[in-house]
Amino acid sequence: MRIKPKSPREALQPEVAPGPPPRSRHVRNPLVILTNMVISLAVFGFLAAGGVLYFGKQSFEKPGPLTDNATVIVSSGSGLSGITDRLAAQGVIADDWMNDLIFNLGVRFHKNEKKLKAGEYAFAPGVSMQEVMTDLVEGNAINHAVTIPEGWTTAQIIQRVKDNPILVGDITTSPPEGALLPETYSFTRGTTRQQIIDQMQKAQSDALAEIWERRVADLPIKTPEDLVILASVVEKETAKADERPRVAGVFVNRLNKGMRLQSDPTILYGLFGGEAWIRDRSGITRSQLQAKNPYNTYQIDALPPGPIGNPGRAAMEAVANPSRTKDLFFVADGTGGHVFAETYEQHQANVRKWRKIERERRQAERDAAAGEASGN
Repeated sequence: MRIKPKSPREALQPEVAPGPPPRSRHVRNPLVILTNMVISLAVFGFLAAGGVLYFGKQSFEKPGPLTDNATVIVSSGSGLSGITDRLAAQGVIADDWMNDLIFNLGVRFHKNEKKLKAGEYAFAPGVSMQEVMTDLVEGNAINHAVTIPEGWTTAQIIQRVKDNPILVGDITTSPPEGALLPETYSFTRGTTRQQIIDQMQKAQSDALAEIWERRVADLPIKTPEDLVILASVVEKETAKADERPRVAGVFVNRLNKGMRLQSDPTILYGLFGGEAWIRDRSGITRSQLQAKNPYNTYQIDALPPGPIGNPGRAAMEAVANPSRTKDLFFVADGTGGHVFAETYEQHQANVRKWRKIERERRQAERDAAAGEASGN
């Protein structure tokens, strides 16, 4: 094919560009258009959701607005919304709808909305929402405590538990004497008084079972209940920990010989029951000593019919493993402890020394009172 030569004018004149190709019928299909739109929206939504999640995560984990230590009480049955409102009111989280929403969503995202525990919580300045959630889930509440002295009667223990201002509710049971273990019990706000009593009973049952299994073989007591009875007497006779095994040894020796225990505290308990040591008493009178009394170990043989208090673990262990001595008597030595004796003659000498100490002490008190009176 021969090419026709162009004239100079034709060579300089631009050629007309070809038109666009015709649009594909597939592109014009409504289904394709809808698919493209859905994909575009999905990509946009994914990016938006990622941005929201990132913002929420940063807000949930960053330090909060609290500037001073704060204590927040979370009541039982508050629910997530109620807890959020309480935290916002105390300034632990910012008090606005955005932070409320972030805390709620954060807790739900971690599937903890039903795991938040009631209690009294202490939060430090700058605590994050995530840290708040962790404390509520783990129950890291403020611990309070009630201390029960060894040897207290059940009446005394119940009164102390009733008087505790943090505990709630009433005591619905009346535990028998000797059924509660004296020690310090920790609890969180919202704990009921009955729960503390139940805990004391369980602790006593567990301790007694353990101690009974480790007792020496030749004790003159045959049941765990007898061990508690004797331990309650030992507990009332001495407050010195190092003396308990020796005092227990005296009583064990007397029981083995068929001698009466002759313990003064048993007289008071037989006369006044659990109220015996709630009020101060000047001592045991002759009429009280001679009064008919089922607990009076000057009148009855062997053990009293029941405990005269709630012995601690150390007193029960002392009875289960008493000192191996020949001691049969003991009397106060004037220093808060006791002096022990194997024979009645030695004991009488010790009693005379104690009575001399008492006379000198009373005389010193009278002289001091007289000096104060003359000085006025």
